[in-house]
Amino acid sequence: MRAYQIAEHGKDAAFTDITLPSPTTGEIRLRVVSCGLNFADLLIQNGTYQDIPSPPFTLGMEMAGIIEAVGESVSDLKVGDRVAIYAGQGGLAEAGNFPADRAVKLPDTMTFDQAAAFQIAYGTSHMALDHRAHLKPGETLLVTGAAGG
Repeated sequence: MRAYQIAEHGKDAAFTDITLPSPTTGEIRLRVVSCGLNFADLLIQNGTYQDIPSPPFTLGMEMAGIIEAVGESVSDLKVGDRVAIYAGQGGLAEAGNFPADRAVKLPDTMTFDQAAAFQIAYGTSHMALDHRAHLKPGETLLVTGAAGG
């Protein structure tokens, strides 16, 4: 299986062939369809983010896809479910094993691309406009740059 991995902080990521074990207790295996990319991914690559995984690791904090397998004790998700996951890493791969409690089932009307950008990119914007700026209906917002996830 291919994954876009960081072998050393501060170095470019590269496609790597890795072996993916079966999901363990409480995990699901996700076939990744879409992955959101965020500024935090660049910080993680450079080793300057607040949560820095030890290399080697696969970039991609938020993703969406289809469950291919479930580990023991996973009862609320099943093979074939469409889900989004915020895992902090692992999304830039063909598949990955992730904690089942991080998975959120997708509504039928939400695309994989929308779901892959929803948890961090959309969530950050929502927090900034609603909780920080306290933007109210009828107010006008001028966006002078929109170059994130």
